[in-house]
Amino acid sequence: MSLPRLGFLGIGWIGQHRLQALLDEQLCEVVAIADPSPEVQSKARELAPQAAVVDTLDQLLAHTLDGVVIATPSALHAQQAMQALERKVAVFCQKPLARTAQETRAILNAAREADRLLGCDLSYRHTEAMRRIRNEVVEGAIGKVYAIDLVFHNAYGPNKGWARDMQLAGGGCAIDLGTHLVDLALWVLGAPPAAKVSSSLFARGRRLPVRPDEVEDYAIATIETAEGTAIRLACSWEISAGRDAIIEAHFHGERGGASMRNRNGSFFDFVAERYDGSRVTTLSQPPDAWGGRAACDWARRLQAGARYEPAIESLQQVATLMDAIYGR
Repeated sequence: MSLPRLGFLGIGWIGQHRLQALLDEQLCEVVAIADPSPEVQSKARELAPQAAVVDTLDQLLAHTLDGVVIATPSALHAQQAMQALERKVAVFCQKPLARTAQETRAILNAAREADRLLGCDLSYRHTEAMRRIRNEVVEGAIGKVYAIDLVFHNAYGPNKGWARDMQLAGGGCAIDLGTHLVDLALWVLGAPPAAKVSSSLFARGRRLPVRPDEVEDYAIATIETAEGTAIRLACSWEISAGRDAIIEAHFHGERGGASMRNRNGSFFDFVAERYDGSRVTTLSQPPDAWGGRAACDWARRLQAGARYEPAIESLQQVATLMDAIYGR
């Protein structure tokens, strides 16, 4: 079975990392790379010297491709993904898939109509820690989950100007960090519908109005599912956390609990634990090289001939909840 012929659009830090992961696993033929930066293009030639290096998506799609990996600013995702899908090219896109539920729906519709595989880089699903926790919940080991606490505090903020522009990014820390956490909660629970959403957004300590026109650096939200599960979310940029990051997902069940948490402020090292009263059982711990697994999983399915998969439509629910958090 031949390797999928891929193009890479945007080859900054994340794009380079995903490209390297696919090359390390020998899961693709890198046909072309598109990025307008001469410096980045130079790096791309080092990573994939056999690939054509171009400036634009149009030039990228001029090559014969099976799929495109998109790692560009959020404002560009919808148009770029749909342009590729309209050319019958599969898409793997950096999160969030789009800025709003409306944009997300348009991408899903384009993928369904083209019957092409669509993937999104919701990478925390692929950590061993979250896989083990999901197994605990699905197998009923902790009983019915009645509450989930989600935390992603980042002592740093994004260094890209577009990420702090509401129109370009679709929001601040909630969409940047909270998207991962909301997706994890729904993925573990089996995507129950939401009954109620409330939120408070802040910028530099100042509470923002409903439908803010500036991005938040601190957000708290509560989501109540139709089944009665309470999901609490807190996330921030540039908070005084005493470490680089605090990343946690705690699942509280009728017969026990389970959690994923980062170790020593790391963005990459996660521990999974099961709780029974005061007793702790370790489910998984570092090391775990999970960063490129989402892209590699997509590439393997693409190579196997996968077309449109309805499971990707869970992202519509995530996007709808993010819209509710922003009062849209």
